[in-house]
Amino acid sequence: MKLKHQFVIFLVLLYSITSFSQEQFEIEQPNYIKTIILKPLATNRYEPIMRLGEKFVLSFDDLEADQKDYYYKIEHCDFNWNPSGLSEREYITGYAEDRIRDYENSFNTLQFYTHYSVKFPNRDTKFKISGNYKITVFDEDNIVAFTRKFVLYEPKVNVGISVHRSRDISAYDTKQYVEFSINHPNILINNPSEEIKVVLMQNNDWNTTMTDLKPQFYRGSQLIYKYFEKTNFWAGNEFLYFDSKGVRDANIEIARINSGTNLYHTILYTDEERIDMPYSLNPDINGNFVVRTIDGGENSNIDADYTWVFFYLQCLENLNGKKIYINGGFTNWQTKDEYEMKYNSDSGLYEAIVLMKQGFYNYQYITVDTDNNRSNHDIDGSFHLTENDYTVLVYYKQFGSRYDKVIGVGMGKSDKILH
Repeated sequence: MKLKHQFVIFLVLLYSITSFSQEQFEIEQPNYIKTIILKPLATNRYEPIMRLGEKFVLSFDDLEADQKDYYYKIEHCDFNWNPSGLSEREYITGYAEDRIRDYENSFNTLQFYTHYSVKFPNRDTKFKISGNYKITVFDEDNIVAFTRKFVLYEPKVNVGISVHRSRDISAYDTKQYVEFSINHPNILINNPSEEIKVVLMQNNDWNTTMTDLKPQFYRGSQLIYKYFEKTNFWAGNEFLYFDSKGVRDANIEIARINSGTNLYHTILYTDEERIDMPYSLNPDINGNFVVRTIDGGENSNIDADYTWVFFYLQCLENLNGKKIYINGGFTNWQTKDEYEMKYNSDSGLYEAIVLMKQGFYNYQYITVDTDNNRSNHDIDGSFHLTENDYTVLVYYKQFGSRYDKVIGVGMGKSDKILH
C-alpha cells in the first residue's frame, strides 16, 4: 500500500514537471512594470542574442516609483529552455544572483517611475560558456517580477542564409522560404543529425521558431539545409508604426494628442485592414521599438513620459471567433489581455488603449484562434516582397557533453528576395 502511494505521488510530480515544461517559458510582468528591454549595447541591435563577452543591458521601469530593491538571477538552460543542470560556477564567474544597483527616478514626467538597469558582463557577473539563458528579476520580498530569455553564442561556425519566394504555387505570392548552410572547417562533427540542432525564426519572434530541421546534404565540412516546404513562412506585411517622441505635436501617424486627466492621450489614425490592398514598401525595424523624447532632457531613460496610446482598427473580415491583438517587440510578442483589440459596436471599430513610454514603435495586428494558433496575415495580408529578418541559431552537443553550446548565428534579410 505504501509503495502504491509513493507511485501515485511520483506520477503527480512527473505530471507537474511535464506540465511546467510545456507552459509559456517567460513570466510576464505585473501592470506596474513597463518597457522591459534586453538587448546588446550596439546601435540598431534589438535581438537578445549576443556573442559571448559582448556587452548587453537589461532595463525596465517600475511605475510605483518607490525605489524597491530588485535582484536578478541567471540560469543556464538546455536547447528546450529547461534548466541545464550545470552548477552556477560552471557558467558564471562571480555571482549568478545579485542586486540591481543602477536605478533612478524619472525627471519632470507626469507619470512617475523608477528606471532600473544592469549591464552584462559586469564586475560581479561574467559568463563562461555559450547557450540559452534565463534571467529572472524579483523584488525584496522574493516575488518574481518577470523573466526573459537570451542567447550567448561562440562564433565557431559560419552560417549562410538566403531567402526565396515560395516554390509552392498556392503560396507563391504570400510566403517566403529560407535555405541555409553551416560551415564548420574547424570543428569535427561526427554525427551532425544528432549533435547539431538549429532554431530558425522570423523577426526574432520566438513564436515563429522552427526547430525540427536536420541537415539534408553534407559537403565536406558543410551542412546544407534546403527545405522547400518545411521552412516556409508567411511573409506578412510591413509593420505599422508611430512616433510619440513629442507629446505636444502630432505627426504623420498620430491624429492628435489630448491632455488627459493625468497623462497625455496619443490618438492614432484608424488603421484599415490591408489584406486586400496592394503591397507597399514601408521601411521598418521589424517590430522593434526605440524609447526617445524631444520634450525633456537628453536621457530618454528617465526623461521620456508615458502616454495612453489609442489604437483603432477597421476590420470587415469574418474572423470566425478569432481574437485580434496588437503585436510587436513592446508586447514581448505575447498575447496579453491589455493588447487585445475589443470591438466597439458604437464606433464599428476594434479598439485598444495601451500605456506606453514615448518613442518610435513598430506594431502589427495578429489574430489568435481558440487553439492558440497565431496569424500575421488575416488582417494585414501577406506579400512575398515583405522585408523580414531571419535568424538561424546553431546548437552543438557533442556526445558526452553536459550542455548545449551555441556555436554560431546566421542572420539574413528578405529585402533582396531570390526567386
